This record gives sequence, structure tokens and C-alpha cells, in this order.
Amino acid sequence: MKEILPGVFHWKTFHEGIQAYVHSYYINATDPPVLIDPRVPAQGIGWFAAHGAPQHIYPTNRHHYRHSDRFAARYGAEVWCHKDGLYEFTAGEKVKGFSHGKELPGGILALKVGALCPEETALYLSLNGGLLSLGDAIVRDRGKLGFVPDAYMGDDPKGVKRGLQKAFRQHLREREFDHLLFAHGAPLIGGARHALDLFLQGMEP
Repeated sequence: MKEILPGVFHWKTFHEGIQAYVHSYYINATDPPVLIDPRVPAQGIGWFAAHGAPQHIYPTNRHHYRHSDRFAARYGAEVWCHKDGLYEFTAGEKVKGFSHGKELPGGILALKVGALCPEETALYLSLNGGLLSLGDAIVRDRGKLGFVPDAYMGDDPKGVKRGLQKAFRQHLREREFDHLLFAHGAPLIGGARHALDLFLQGMEP
């Protein structure tokens, strides 16, 4: 568990289902505190009680529910997912739907990404110079930005990449941010806007 910016904490855990490390975030600089793509950290679920119990949980897509149920049970937190991904939750999970473009509790703006899946969402926070939290749309591997393998992009990977490029070009035009939080890869603190712009420029048209 590391505080990467004032009131923004990051940790990684090994996800047995995909046999890879994944990344989670807790933000108590918001009112109330929130979690993004959470799994229980090595410090245990009780760690959060001393830092501000999370009240809302935001998976960036339906696949990132992860350990949300454990946090909901412990702290009474509400879990949110874009409405187009709610069909995934058929085992009694209590998940509230939202629409893209809406401001969610904690002052988080749900930005449309889509392309990869209809509910893919980027979460925007204006604090600390601006944060953009990404799910599966863009990943960071060995310090470099990239996409998930084509095998996870359906029948038209090139079309999906063009859709993602279009979505993030719009976010670059409309939002100010200096940091990127990744569900797959270490966060990029400082210079993230420039790095994202360079990555998009380097894509095939």
C-alpha cells in the first residue's frame, strides 16, 4: 500500500484467475472515500477503517468487480457499474447502475470509453492536478502504454483500437489531468497527459 499522491493510495495483488498482478486504488481525498477496481491488499481489509471507511466502489468495467463484495459487506459501501454491464451480476450482487457523463459520489466523473465493451469507463477526478483512472482500455507494461492483446478485442481489433483512440482524443481535448491510474500496470504520476498524447499519436491511423 503506497500513498502515490495526497489522499490517493495504490497497491497490487496477484489475480489467480488471470495469473497476473492487477492494481487497485483507494482515495480518501474525496468526500466520501472511494475504491476503484479493488482487491483486498496485503494489509487486510481492516486497514481502511483507520483511514476512512470507503463508501463507494467503482469497477471500471463489469470484469473488475474483484473483491467489491467483501468491502461492501465490511463497510456498507455501494458498488457502481455502468448500466450496460449490470447483466453480469446474477449471483445476488448489489450493484447500482450509472450512465456515462454523470458525476458520481465523491465528485468522480464517469467518462465514456466504450469500444472495448459498452460499459468501459474512465473515471475522472480533478484533484491533485487531475486523475484519469483506466480499466482495460489502456494498460501499462514495463513503463509503456499499450492495449490488451488482440485476442481480447473480439472480431475487429483494429476497429476497437480506433474506437479507443477516438475516445481518448476527446478526453484529452476536454479534460485536464496529470496522472493516470491503471488497473493493469503501475500508475503514471506526473506527465501522464503528454504520455497519453504521444501514445495516441503513435497509433496507426
